[in-house]
Amino acid sequence: MNTRYYLCIDLKSFFASVECVERGLDPMKVNLIVADPERSEKTICLAITPAMKELGVKNRCRVFEIPKNIKYITAPPRMQKYIDYSAKIYGVYLKYIAPEDMHIYSIDEVFLDVTNYLGIYKCTPKELAVSIMKDVFKTTGIRATCGIGTNLYLAKIALDITAKHSPDFIGELNRKSYCEKLWDHTPLTDFWRIGIGTANRLQKYGITTMGQIAKANEDLLYKEFGVDAELLIDHAYGIEPTTIADIKSYKPKNHGISSGQVLMRDYTFREAKIVFKEMLDNMCLELINRELVTNSITFYIIYSNGLEISPTRGNVNLGGYTQSEGVIISSAVRVFDEKVSFSTPIRKINISFNNLKDNRNIPYQTNLFQGEHKAEELIREKAKQHAVAGIKTRFGKNAILKALDFQNGATARERNHQIGGHKSGM
Repeated sequence: MNTRYYLCIDLKSFFASVECVERGLDPMKVNLIVADPERSEKTICLAITPAMKELGVKNRCRVFEIPKNIKYITAPPRMQKYIDYSAKIYGVYLKYIAPEDMHIYSIDEVFLDVTNYLGIYKCTPKELAVSIMKDVFKTTGIRATCGIGTNLYLAKIALDITAKHSPDFIGELNRKSYCEKLWDHTPLTDFWRIGIGTANRLQKYGITTMGQIAKANEDLLYKEFGVDAELLIDHAYGIEPTTIADIKSYKPKNHGISSGQVLMRDYTFREAKIVFKEMLDNMCLELINRELVTNSITFYIIYSNGLEISPTRGNVNLGGYTQSEGVIISSAVRVFDEKVSFSTPIRKINISFNNLKDNRNIPYQTNLFQGEHKAEELIREKAKQHAVAGIKTRFGKNAILKALDFQNGATARERNHQIGGHKSGM
């Protein structure tokens, strides 16, 4: 079997680099953070420049954690600007690689299967990586780092662990070099898909490196991690059979829509209920726009950070597939009222619409016990929802608002101008 080669390209401190480029500054020399100055000092920095990392400031730190002796520029987030830059960089990748050989991992990270292009360009994987990285910098002013591997996992590890220590910001790994260079590497949390929880569970058995995972008793690992042990063992040996073609052909068994919101302060039960309704309203709009229906809802209510109280989970059975705003909101609010603590301050709300199906494949039906009057009411509501969705799609989500959106604690009007919970800016 011929060896495959993958590039995993990451845009260095992407949001912060974009802000520096826009200001004519060098992110390698200038101290800059991307954070919303209107929020408290507890807000997380979405990005910091490499220059600040050199001073020991941690990426994704909170503003108050930055040492007071460090002077820096604060740039408010401009999510639309970052999306525009990302799209331009994607255009650069398309000059070299076809879309079917590309997997967009995030706004600033991409996997490229370059196996079939090395003969065309008559170059090595590293030479192709250098050409693409230079083109990205020439086109946008954004510097990139790159991991090269003989599978997707090794490309990712080469990026995350070895590229940052390389003078040209390129790391290369195959299975042999991975075992030679990284079997003794610590901490384990530097490796993709090993979080602090997994690392702590391994440490109970004295396992702190990938080499020790590879040599560990497999029965012990399966007992501790179940089927996830297979992936852990494979990755310990640098094995990853999944290809970009596999990713693109994957079809999940269940589909869902999720929405989450971290509130800017502790909310009362009544205030949180307003936000809960707003979120449901926006998610119903997404159902309409995507021609989908759902039959169940799950929500999590997470209480104030200072309280050691378990989150509340709510399960809402809608009694059948629907996209009716009236049915969805009334059903979910009823469970919210039953399950959520009335006296405990609330800080986070997460909602999921589950088991989504294409509405066009499901004949329109109403419950036999609803009667003709209720059926007509649901048909009128459906027509109204489609009209509202059309207006909001054309003129923006704030084109039509409800009285709910003007109550104390409501967040929809502000969030409708945001992308990913942050200001879109320009």
